[in-house]
Amino acid sequence: MTTETTAPAAAPIGVAREGNWVRRIPWTLIVFLVLATVPWVGSRYDTFLAEQIAIDALFAVSLNLLLGTTGLVSFGHVAYFGVGAYVCGILMKTYEVPFIFAFPAAGLGTALFALVSGYFCVRLIKLYFAMLTLAFSQIVWAVAYKWNDVTGGDQGLPEIPFPDLDWMSAIPGLGDLRTNDQFYLLALAIIAVSLAILHRLVRSPFGRVLTTIRDNPERAAFIGVNVRAYQLAAFVVAGTFAGFAGALYGIFSRGVFADFVFWSKSAEVMIMAILGGMGYFWGPPVGAAVLVWLSQKITAYTEYWPFMLGTILLVLLFALPGGIVGGLAALWNRIQGRRRA
Repeated sequence: MTTETTAPAAAPIGVAREGNWVRRIPWTLIVFLVLATVPWVGSRYDTFLAEQIAIDALFAVSLNLLLGTTGLVSFGHVAYFGVGAYVCGILMKTYEVPFIFAFPAAGLGTALFALVSGYFCVRLIKLYFAMLTLAFSQIVWAVAYKWNDVTGGDQGLPEIPFPDLDWMSAIPGLGDLRTNDQFYLLALAIIAVSLAILHRLVRSPFGRVLTTIRDNPERAAFIGVNVRAYQLAAFVVAGTFAGFAGALYGIFSRGVFADFVFWSKSAEVMIMAILGGMGYFWGPPVGAAVLVWLSQKITAYTEYWPFMLGTILLVLLFALPGGIVGGLAALWNRIQGRRRA
């Protein structure tokens, strides 16, 4: 009895080669290079919009390290965003500390706060964890709102100065840009490096352990993983990069205000992560881009923008339960399957 082996058809090989060719394209690098050209090819509004999207993208990815990778639902992630904004803003405005020192200090201060608050949060699970994170964010908001001598209270800290960007004048093509545009390029470079670090972290053995904890924490504990220690580490890392995003946002907004740490900001960034697709690393940045763009466009056309925005988000979430990136990935796989057939 002989067994026949059939040679693979040419079409699947072509499809595979095409898929490999598409995957080899450095899409992330291309996107950041395109964004870097905005000050030259776009308007001031385009630069403003691109910078807000980039900062929100970093904020959303930091949350997704908890939400999508570790399986921890945080309702108070905005607290670390606000702590980073206030630390950097206070150092630069009140004490005239240069950005090169104030920015890392914002990350360090946020990391310490995340370490203390996370120690208590990870001792609880599911809903209790989420509610405790919300409680810490409300504490931060109350401090920011009431501590007038340091945070400015309800008046906030207006007129946060731009970093000293004179060194950019020595770079050909950058000397003629406005200070806002120069800071946009600096912020974009910092965000690109931050996202690269987070992407590497998610793909590392540490990230794999976090995914294991998300899928089955009991089994992870059974094989010897210190679940709370890994969750706390993820909590600190996520809080640190949220603090970096907050520090950049304070300078971008030219001020730090108590509204930055209000609970609604946590809901907003969670919508970004879910809308883009929390099962994918680049889902939250896509969700940030869509949400910010929709908010700006709808606000300009109607006074009923909350209703319109909510309706559009409901349609998108029901039509694409895996998020926008998840929906695009499913569509791509379906197209590839038809070509193979």
